[in-house]
Amino acid sequence: MIFRLIIAGVVVAATAISPAGLTRADEVLTGPKALSQAFREAAKLATPAVVTVVAYGQSSDAATPEGFKPPSPLEPMPGNRSDNGGDSLKATGLGSGVVLSKEGTVVTNNHVIAGAEKVIVRLQDGRELTASEVHGDADNDIAMLRLEVGDVELHPMEIGDSDALEIGDWVLAIGSPFRLEATVSAGIISAKGRTLDRIRRGSLLQTDAAINPGNSGGALVDLDGRLIGINTAIATRNGSYQGIGFAIPISQAQWVADELLHHGRVRRAALGIRLADLNASVAGKLDLPVGLGVLVYQVINDSAADQAGIEPLDVILEFAGTRVKEPIELQNAVERMPIGSTQKVKVYRKGEELDLEVVLAPLDDPTEVPEAAAAE
Repeated sequence: MIFRLIIAGVVVAATAISPAGLTRADEVLTGPKALSQAFREAAKLATPAVVTVVAYGQSSDAATPEGFKPPSPLEPMPGNRSDNGGDSLKATGLGSGVVLSKEGTVVTNNHVIAGAEKVIVRLQDGRELTASEVHGDADNDIAMLRLEVGDVELHPMEIGDSDALEIGDWVLAIGSPFRLEATVSAGIISAKGRTLDRIRRGSLLQTDAAINPGNSGGALVDLDGRLIGINTAIATRNGSYQGIGFAIPISQAQWVADELLHHGRVRRAALGIRLADLNASVAGKLDLPVGLGVLVYQVINDSAADQAGIEPLDVILEFAGTRVKEPIELQNAVERMPIGSTQKVKVYRKGEELDLEVVLAPLDDPTEVPEAAAAE
């Protein structure tokens, strides 16, 4: 009789139990052995796509906000100082990156390359490639590099589905902590939807996989070896791993990376409103159910929201057909939509649900509603 045992998404046995017993090659893997096999296969698939990123500039202190001081709690991890200065430039940042295409696109953290005049990427086999283009976005802490590949064959990582992750899912963190290249650590998704002051836009995944200085920009992967996050920050009191790390979900990072690659900057859409969490305290004062939606507490005059008829103390229930309950959910949904596009918004106002339409404006000026789209 032939059977298969699948644990953590990995087939670990496909052999019949014979009367004579199992050989070592035929042994059914269970428990820790099965999990070990899953880790091994995921690391083997993902590791070739993880690279080391070294940034060079005139002044290390000017290049990174942290100035290579030990990070305070909840701030992005600084790179380690390198003694190998290319030309007359000093090493200003050291981190990790992930190859996204054979053509030489690499994603990393913005704080790794901030202020750099030259960026070098070191592959797993020790070869070094120069970045011909470097684009960064501080708001999401994502940077996009385009390498001068030549005849070098790169091994891009397969993209996974970060939106499908659940708390408790196993993940691997891969990067170059303390200059130790291709280091793999294991952990779980500890929480989702985290926010940090230094990463002003978007939400983060929290993991207990060991992340240390130098892991910045490295890969967080699932047990199929697919990229589901970009490691970016740690919560620490001593500058090193203390059990809490953060990664940018790949669904968010990939959108930012595509914007940087094709436009050199991130184009974000906006409504022109200030939002508040409808928590128990606020909901009680307004006599509203907790978690009903996202509370609008201010509308900018002549903004996209103002022109659409959204008012202060409206509760936004849905945006573009998607239910929203927290400000970060609404922010993420709005900013990725095309500027000038018309989107449906459902609001709750004085006991009634209203369906409105809003023409999205650019984040830089939410009163600059595109005329062509507004006229449609």
